[in-house]
Amino acid sequence: MPARPDRTAAEAERAESLHEDCRAVRHAFLARHADAVYDELTAGRTRRPRLPELAAEAAVRFPGLVPDAARLGAERAGLQAHKEGREIDQGIFFGALLRSPTAGTHLIESMLRPAPGSAARLAEFRRTDRLELPAVLLERRGEGAYVTFRNGHCLNAEDDRLIADLETAVDVALLDDRIRVGVLRGGPVTHPRHAGRRIFSAGINLKELHAGRISFVEFLLGRELGYVNKLARGLLREGPAAAGGATAGKPWVGVVDGFAIGGGMQLLLVLDRVIAEEGAFLSLPAADEGIVPGLGNLRLTRLTGARTARQVILSGRRIHTSDPAAALLVDEVLPAAALDAAAERAVRELAGPAVAANRAMLTLAEEPLELLRGYLAEFAVVQARRIHSPDVLAKTGRYRARSGRAPA
Repeated sequence: MPARPDRTAAEAERAESLHEDCRAVRHAFLARHADAVYDELTAGRTRRPRLPELAAEAAVRFPGLVPDAARLGAERAGLQAHKEGREIDQGIFFGALLRSPTAGTHLIESMLRPAPGSAARLAEFRRTDRLELPAVLLERRGEGAYVTFRNGHCLNAEDDRLIADLETAVDVALLDDRIRVGVLRGGPVTHPRHAGRRIFSAGINLKELHAGRISFVEFLLGRELGYVNKLARGLLREGPAAAGGATAGKPWVGVVDGFAIGGGMQLLLVLDRVIAEEGAFLSLPAADEGIVPGLGNLRLTRLTGARTARQVILSGRRIHTSDPAAALLVDEVLPAAALDAAAERAVRELAGPAVAANRAMLTLAEEPLELLRGYLAEFAVVQARRIHSPDVLAKTGRYRARSGRAPA
């Protein structure tokens, strides 16, 4: 058939029907053989490949189950609206693995290990107390690790580069035994509307999504299983997490300048202290963007209650610091000039030796591994379909025409 943008209506309908027939077969195959497939790819769970390696190996060992490198390369060369949607097949694959208690638990644990290259960066950080990555700056001040987002051209919105750099920074902060507390904050931005101001995060970079440069495996799924889960649970250093394997978990503080939209707000849901600038707001614009707001659907309700969570996720309600509901999500609201001192104070208050153990117990009670695994299994499939849905493709095109990001 012609490439997707060149198809007639009849050809487009026929292509979609063929894709769905094949996806049904993949669903059926994996429903029966997910554990066997995973054992084959991990040598009986003696190896711990990360998501990209697992997908690449599956394409070789089980041709047709997930897209191979050539097909993915062809997909990534075009706009999101011009893709065949082969990442949906990756969503089906990972959804089936996560649905299995055996394979899914092993995969989650594998993604809690330090990412490749983090150990080398740790040595550099220990020498200089500073680590400069393309989109993130990590600095040590006393017992605190200060992680600053530096994607200022797009309001510190998330893209593949920022996600990779954040995982490295979080790994290093968790591995360094001099660090007791981590701090997340957005750096100054260059966007004309907020030039020179610090902004926490504008969420997913919709311009990059429109251009086809937001990856499903490395970003949309890897983010949740990677650095965000490490913020919540720490690093798994040895032994299975379910059996009490040693973890390096530390408390985290978020400092919100301006706003925390989408993925920015999602981060706050796993942090131990949130400090916000007066006049800041939080939002999960899932209804507007059309995609699933990560694990926000899992985590927001326990903080705000069901009514408020539905208003935020389904109707786009913004929570301003002046709103009474902000007290459910933010610990302190302060003038901009007081934020630095408040962050330093939070580091001192959370550096006690019992804090890490108690936050680990809170996570165990609030979000046990089985609950996380079950959510991620469905999220993988739903989100892969959402990023290729007609409404999302139309909306990202409109945002790109306006400014590259949903307006703040």
